[in-house]
Amino acid sequence: MGDMANSSVRFHPNNPRKDGGGCEADFGVSLEELRALMELRGAEALQKIQDIYKDTEGLCHRLKTSPTDGLPDVPGDLETRQQVFGCNFIPPKKPKTFLQLVWEALQDVTLIILEIAAVISLGLSFYQPPDGNTCANVSGGVEDEGEAEAGWIEGAAILLSVLCVVLVTAFNDWSKEKQFRGLQSRIEQEQRFAVVRNGTVLQIPVADMVVGDVAQVKYGDLLPADGVLIQGNDLKLDESSLTGESDHVHKAADKDPMLLSGTHVMEGSGKMVVTAVGINSQTGIIFTLLGAGDMEEDKTSRKAKKQDEGVAMEMQPLKSAEGGDVEEREKKKASVPKKEKSVLQGKLTKLAVQIGKAGLVMSAITVVILMLYFVIETFVIEGRLWLTDCTPIYVQYFVKFFIIGVTVLVVAVPEGLPLAVTISLAYSVKKMMKDNNLVRHLDACETMGNATAICSDKTGTLTTNRMTAVQMYVGEQHFQEIPAPQHINLHTLDMLTNAISLNSAYTSKIMAADKEGGLPKQVGNKTECALLGLVLDLKRDYQCVREQIPEEKLYKVYTFNSVRKSMSTVIQLPDGSFRIYSKGASEILLKKCWSIMSREGVACPFRPRDRDEMVKKVIEPMACDGLRTICVAYRDLPADPVPPWENEADIITNLTCITVVGIEDPVRPEVPEAIRKCQRAGITVRMVTGDNINTARAIAAKCGIINAGDDFLCMEGKDFNRRIRNEKGEVEQERIDKIWPKLRVLARSSPTDKHTLVKGIIDSTTGEQRQVVAVTGDGTNDGPALKKADVGFAMGIAGTDVAKEASDIILTDDNFSSIVKAVMWGRNVYDSISKFLQFQLTVNVVAVIVAFTGACITQDSPLKAVQMLWVNLIMDTFASLALATEPPTEALLLRKPYGRNNPLISRTMMKNILGHGVYQLVIIFTLLFIGEKMFDIDSGRNAPLHAPPSEHYTIIFNTFVLMQLFNEINARKIHGERNVFSDIFANPIFCSIVLGTFSIQIVIVQFGGKPFSCAPLNMEQWLWCLFVGVGELLWGQLISSVPTSQLKCLKEAGHGPAADEVMDEDLAEDEEEIDHAERELRRGQILWFRGLNRIQTQMEVVSTFKRSGSFQGAVRRRSSVLSQLHDVTNLSSPTHVVLSPANVPGAPGSEFQHSANGTS
Repeated sequence: MGDMANSSVRFHPNNPRKDGGGCEADFGVSLEELRALMELRGAEALQKIQDIYKDTEGLCHRLKTSPTDGLPDVPGDLETRQQVFGCNFIPPKKPKTFLQLVWEALQDVTLIILEIAAVISLGLSFYQPPDGNTCANVSGGVEDEGEAEAGWIEGAAILLSVLCVVLVTAFNDWSKEKQFRGLQSRIEQEQRFAVVRNGTVLQIPVADMVVGDVAQVKYGDLLPADGVLIQGNDLKLDESSLTGESDHVHKAADKDPMLLSGTHVMEGSGKMVVTAVGINSQTGIIFTLLGAGDMEEDKTSRKAKKQDEGVAMEMQPLKSAEGGDVEEREKKKASVPKKEKSVLQGKLTKLAVQIGKAGLVMSAITVVILMLYFVIETFVIEGRLWLTDCTPIYVQYFVKFFIIGVTVLVVAVPEGLPLAVTISLAYSVKKMMKDNNLVRHLDACETMGNATAICSDKTGTLTTNRMTAVQMYVGEQHFQEIPAPQHINLHTLDMLTNAISLNSAYTSKIMAADKEGGLPKQVGNKTECALLGLVLDLKRDYQCVREQIPEEKLYKVYTFNSVRKSMSTVIQLPDGSFRIYSKGASEILLKKCWSIMSREGVACPFRPRDRDEMVKKVIEPMACDGLRTICVAYRDLPADPVPPWENEADIITNLTCITVVGIEDPVRPEVPEAIRKCQRAGITVRMVTGDNINTARAIAAKCGIINAGDDFLCMEGKDFNRRIRNEKGEVEQERIDKIWPKLRVLARSSPTDKHTLVKGIIDSTTGEQRQVVAVTGDGTNDGPALKKADVGFAMGIAGTDVAKEASDIILTDDNFSSIVKAVMWGRNVYDSISKFLQFQLTVNVVAVIVAFTGACITQDSPLKAVQMLWVNLIMDTFASLALATEPPTEALLLRKPYGRNNPLISRTMMKNILGHGVYQLVIIFTLLFIGEKMFDIDSGRNAPLHAPPSEHYTIIFNTFVLMQLFNEINARKIHGERNVFSDIFANPIFCSIVLGTFSIQIVIVQFGGKPFSCAPLNMEQWLWCLFVGVGELLWGQLISSVPTSQLKCLKEAGHGPAADEVMDEDLAEDEEEIDHAERELRRGQILWFRGLNRIQTQMEVVSTFKRSGSFQGAVRRRSSVLSQLHDVTNLSSPTHVVLSPANVPGAPGSEFQHSANGTS
């Protein structure tokens, strides 16, 4: 392999294209040939390359590229390549059109019932009985001609208001989808990749890569295109996202050189020539298959929907189009959900079902009572006969009663809940972008508000990730600062320069500062940059050494990984013998050193006794200063016999230590304050790092994670493992429970330790609340821990693609203080939902009771159907917009997390809901029964069927709406604060909605007329209505004076799932996670529950399931990052059964999770 890499010829295309036509003849290979080549694997592929192109270099020659210098950076040439071989871009699935969203909003059952009732009412209103007098005076006074003709208005008005609700919902969905597409494209634009053009390494956006580019592949990359390996060092790939195989595949130019897009580099580095991009790459081909499947899938889903509407609603069609139950069970196993349902979703689902049930019962009773009352009054008391001619008139009454009943239901069911959640989350996500949080999964934002523990990396998150060498031990001397070159033996200095320059990734380098007087820019691995900086400080040039021995001439490289904790490079010396350079964590590498370079530059024996002394006198003092210690060593090996390169343990031993360097990574200045805020907010911060324990402890003390006088534990990974495992080596939860509450620093930890700790904290049942854990990670090996955590934060700058893929939120500035902002936003979402609930439930309680009692006592609801729909619009759509967009304040960080089992509606909120409910009911019933006397107007009670609107009922409607408006201001505070106006102008959306609603209300009352059943009011009547409305604010002050602690009778509502239910869920891991609320749902409330899910894109989910069956093989091979393109379309409403892509078998984004769990 070494020879092959070394025999590269410099080659430049003789004439970059002059004509513009994209013709494949210019290249010695066609698109089809390349596609066919990329279908092959292993020896088969090698054979094909040798048969057609002789070797990889021959392939490069045909593609007019150079294996060493890459493509010449000529714009014309790049365009031609894009025309011939395609662009590196997979077109996303078409977004839903506005009309499709309107159609989906119309699927809502409650709306459909209203529409049908309105159409019947509309049809019947045109019917005139032949003999006008026999039926006209049924139940009430006589109506004149004009009024009878206006009978159609109510039906039409209901249809119009339904249309309004649908358009608003569709618009919200549309803007939400647009936002997510924007977010998605931003994530894609940020992904860059290293390619060689004109001999220089450039970081270009993935979309700009073309066939023929020579790309540098390194640990942690997610490959953006297919390619053939030119040269590789110890390269291992995780191909599970394409093949389902969880084992890492070893790649080498002489064994298996085929690299496929969408696979993850787990170890090593190398160079590849790009052979297929975009829709011609392996990932692209699968996407095209899926795209083609969309049409058939739509047809099947439509058929299924017609056959069984009920089933579709129940979200039952988990069976695929062809597959049977067995396949379904397999799928469920494969898709062990990423996380249980988010806390808020669990609580809301449960609450929504309870409210829905109550509403259904009330509306049914209302209809029954109205009908019985009418029948008894008409046919028993008045003794009328049922005349055939009068049937339509009677039916019209029944339809009117039915409409009232459905309206009660519409008002009772809080469809605004999903809307409020969505708006609140979408708004937060947008604002969080400004706070350097790129949210990939919506519910992560809200979960963060409940976080009780954060397990953070040290390097780059708590520290600046700008490493500098500040101390060194060389030639038997410990220098407290970097010495001048003349203080070091010349031979030692040469060895040191070569060891550092050659035994580091050639992508790591130090560039000139961007601004005058700034610090030099570090590119690549920061630890390596610190060592390269040391070489420059010693007045040597690493670049010269690298030019003498370019990367292709390195004989073998043992790349750094979390198991080795070291990196070694083998070079062949001119006499044919070999030299190995090694660098790594000092306590690990020193154990492999048997000699050390003396002051004279010769190797002296280095006995275990000397090593212990060195640890005591050099390494521990450095570590206590918070320095990371790196040991640099070498070993010479003879050419004969050939060393056993595959047996690493025999190679990396008997080393000679050159130096031990102390590297400093200063704590970020803003971190100690951020950690103090977390601790004040009831969040425990733990540091999990690969550094040695003394360094970790020193940094933790600087950050404020540990404070003098606290009771805390700091331990190393192996000590941690010894204490949590039993004799058989299995992890025991009881043992973890003894450690984690006090553990603050876990040093020298492996990624497995991190995962074990996170899992241990999450699974712990010692506290009264289950812990909610956030984790930060940047390495490929942090994937499992990021997936396991409730919220995974990946580093945007230092993070590998694999870590970003496994995370929920990406920190675009890698800064710990951004996590604190995420906590603030998360708590704000929770509070926004609570504010909305407090407001909504007050309206619900009052409107339902008024409609119900009004109907029972006066055979007619004081609030008409159209008015109820307007109230519904105010309190659902507008209120959710107004209350869900409140900006967060620092005060949110002064309280403890709510916890998973805390109720959504606290006793204080319950006090507010009931208190305001009582005020409003007293006012409305007073107006209903003695209002006409107070205002000296005609009574509106017992009006005939198409009677004109009365001032009496208009005053009731107006007062009701104004009370809601002022109560909306009260609802801004949920913890019993007195000042409801504080920061009100900080939220312009809230102010404009309140004023806007008020203006529309004036228009409706004064000019609404018959459609809104309103009669214009005079100034005095308006002032009284306003006065009663403002009374809400005064009443609010009165309510907040009543101490909640005295009201023991009040119950909270909206608890999370009970503990035993959570236990059941854990036991039935391979079954779907269904909490109690959903089990209830399955029985019969589904229909009404659909009312809550107006936002739910129902068929989308069904078709995803269909797809997972029909194209299961294809889907399983799909790449995970590109599949995020579809994330948008599968978003389910935050209050429904969680079917986000991470949980849907074969849905976009679910494959990586399989690979992370080690299942296929």
